[in-house]
Amino acid sequence: MENQLPLYLTTHEMADLLRVKERKIYDLAAAGEIPHSRATGKLLFPRDLILAWIDQASDSPGMEPARPLVILGSHDPLLEWAVRESGSGLAVFFDGSLDGLDRFDANEGIAAGLHVPEDRQDGDGLGWNAVTIANRYRYRPVVLVEWAWRQRGFIVQPGQAGRIGMLRDLAGLRLVRRQPKAGSQLLLERLLGAEPDLACAVGHGGLARDEREAALAVLGGEADVAFGLAASARQFKLDFIPWCEERFDLLVSRRDWFEPPFQKLLAFCRREEFAEMARRFGGYRIEALGEPRFNGG
Repeated sequence: MENQLPLYLTTHEMADLLRVKERKIYDLAAAGEIPHSRATGKLLFPRDLILAWIDQASDSPGMEPARPLVILGSHDPLLEWAVRESGSGLAVFFDGSLDGLDRFDANEGIAAGLHVPEDRQDGDGLGWNAVTIANRYRYRPVVLVEWAWRQRGFIVQPGQAGRIGMLRDLAGLRLVRRQPKAGSQLLLERLLGAEPDLACAVGHGGLARDEREAALAVLGGEADVAFGLAASARQFKLDFIPWCEERFDLLVSRRDWFEPPFQKLLAFCRREEFAEMARRFGGYRIEALGEPRFNGG
């Protein structure tokens, strides 16, 4: 949000931001309850201080409405299983990484799963999630924690793994697509964008809204290949060609992090049965589960 705001907001812009009348802004400034300064007789409100002030108020008891006990964002088979088995009382609504962040901003859930590909600041390959979250939630009371590293690659019918050794081998194949706000689609578009003529040469294998649907499209013959998870290929006994390892993280409201539902999920994930399920799914590394990758506020 801060990238869309001027460095200094006017009274009118402040009223629009807080959805109150301008008179209320004057009253808050007169009472010293809101960060501000004066220049040539006009009130100005420093953007960074205002955003910090808003989030501090939102983090106070009674200021922020209670969020539904829902985990939003990107689909992860292991996360879906853990939520169901943990008895945490949490529900899931998976419709893509960026969709999850939008819904999180609208207070539609306590957490969002994501795997957003980014250019690393050191220029050495891809990074995951942290820059996106730092830019968007720098002044917000949230925490980004690692969930797992996952193997992503190309899912094909049994016996067809030899068909794909490089990206150019996708030409002429029907490839499953994902919704525009899905992390896997963002990464796929990066890959295809590096091959100028390839995107036009790849057939459309339909749209899948989660990792399970992507694998099922290949299993059912609606598509030749899906850019999916090793875990999904293994679940349906399909062949898998590994392409990269991605980090899947959870963005969590700081207040809800400490509440019983999320803590119950975390406690379940420390048990041996969780580790055993990660091994059975295949394609997961979970040794750093729960480690913070960003702290807002």
